[in-house]
Amino acid sequence: MRLGDGIAELSVDDAVRASVSYDQLRAGDDGLYWLETRPDAGGGTTVTRWRSGEGNRDVCPAGFNVASGVHAYGGGSFAVVDGTLWCVGGDGLYRSRRDGDELELVSHGCFGGLTIGDGELLAVRESEQGDQLVAMSLSGAPQMRTLVSSRGFFGAPRPGPGWLAWTAWSERDMPWDTCEVWVASYSPPGSVEDPVKLAGGPNESAVEPRWGPDGALYFASDRNGWWNLYRWNGLKVEAVAAITGECAAEPWELGYASYGFLDDGRIVVAVQKGPRHRLVVIEPDGTVRPVDVPYTSIKPYLAVRGTTVALIGSSPTAAPQVALIDLADADPQVEVLARSEHARLDGARVSTPTELRVRVASGREVLALVYPPTGAAADWRAPVIVRAHPGPTASCLLRLDWQAQFFTSRGFAVVDVDYLGSTGYGRVFRESLYGRWGLDDVDDCAAVAVHLLSAGRTVLGQVFIRGASAGGYTALHAVAQDGPFAAATAVSAIVDPDRWAQTVPRFQRAHAMRLRGGAGRVRAAAVQRPLLLIHGTADEVAVVEDVRELAEELTSLGTAPEVLLLADVGHYVASSHRAGAALEAELAHYRSVMAGAANDQRGLHSGQR
Repeated sequence: MRLGDGIAELSVDDAVRASVSYDQLRAGDDGLYWLETRPDAGGGTTVTRWRSGEGNRDVCPAGFNVASGVHAYGGGSFAVVDGTLWCVGGDGLYRSRRDGDELELVSHGCFGGLTIGDGELLAVRESEQGDQLVAMSLSGAPQMRTLVSSRGFFGAPRPGPGWLAWTAWSERDMPWDTCEVWVASYSPPGSVEDPVKLAGGPNESAVEPRWGPDGALYFASDRNGWWNLYRWNGLKVEAVAAITGECAAEPWELGYASYGFLDDGRIVVAVQKGPRHRLVVIEPDGTVRPVDVPYTSIKPYLAVRGTTVALIGSSPTAAPQVALIDLADADPQVEVLARSEHARLDGARVSTPTELRVRVASGREVLALVYPPTGAAADWRAPVIVRAHPGPTASCLLRLDWQAQFFTSRGFAVVDVDYLGSTGYGRVFRESLYGRWGLDDVDDCAAVAVHLLSAGRTVLGQVFIRGASAGGYTALHAVAQDGPFAAATAVSAIVDPDRWAQTVPRFQRAHAMRLRGGAGRVRAAAVQRPLLLIHGTADEVAVVEDVRELAEELTSLGTAPEVLLLADVGHYVASSHRAGAALEAELAHYRSVMAGAANDQRGLHSGQR
């Protein structure tokens, strides 16, 4: 099928194959390393190395899946030193033999935040009883030592000359609400001595500590309403530069690196405001200068070597790619090291978004990214899929998403909404959804849909909502009331915040407690529109039993939903080996609803004749 003007539908295989994910980029002694997740290869994750003159190669044994379950969302799941790969797999901590041809299990347990220190590996080890910062010698028989323990949580340890820094937060908090930076005297293989809290508290999130080449400890704090950079010189804490934007990412995972130090004294930072990221450098005198790069979305994994920075960047016309940028010159040179688009997609036309701002009843604005049907004219009218992002403490991203293009190439418009609670708008906005979940997020998505209807961009009966995880909860409540949506797709959805608070992994229990109090449980009797429920049976973040129960209740009421249960798939359906099946089911769901509405209209007109 063609959409006109020579635009072909994007096949499900191409959409999935191009949805490679790059994460945890870091510099090693002999090159750059990152994680690569390939949905078309079974959804497994491997460590890839790039060397100048050599290119890219996997350094994990074939079939080994690098995955950290620490704090449910992982992070810091590998480190490389002297040609040895340390990584986290299903059974615990591993290290390589013979340059990665084989991995040996070093220790059972749940690890993350792997960091190379002075002759030792540092890491976070989690159990149901709490977190530990642990250390293990890089040579000889592995002997693990516990440095610090807590019933709460630790961020990745950061060693400096004679010091160790880390972040910590209690089991009653999330790190983007309350997080502390600690520092202590430490010399391997000794013990941590005289720990001191430098920043953070009940109304401050201090994250991403990192030792600078000047011997000072740098970190990001939102004490002024935005995550900005600060430094501790051993005597006092001072601001590095005032920036209206987030100089750190919301810490869902361990090991983020939103900034790095160039060897000419400058600091390079990825800054987010709204759905856009930009790259800046901070001069030694505090002057902030923008860097012209072809990316609007940058993951919090900057890897600096000399005056070059490697990053994972994307734009409306480029899916996430690994790139090396030389910042020595005023005109930065960009070298792409890895990209997900394969040859069949070279030159493919894509839908690029426009920003839409809609004022809601409270007087504030909601920002949305509107992707029209691929190749559509300026006055397009089309079925619309409104997407509520997961989190809800996350954000929509201005980047090419091939799975969204799967729908735009079939005549749909896709609309991503930065509803209340999203990151990228400062601390106050981020906290405002607490106690209002399932209410204000739903209202924001509905306001965007109503605006598109009023503007003539779509028609009733052809406006849908979909969301994953927390966004799935938003989508469910959006059709549990009268509103603009004709149907919903809920992927890996949360159904009952109170029960979720009891079943969610330890890390997110505080999040569940703070979010609840809004719309409450999704009640089957309130659901007014057709539903598609997609869920992995191995999901440990939002357990499948709640979705099964909702489906059974709806069926008993005579409004049976469509249900697609994916065996052995976890919380991240879009990057799993069943991503294609999920896309096809979602497309069929919307087409079925539109066909049913068309038949009803024909029946109505027939009855009137």
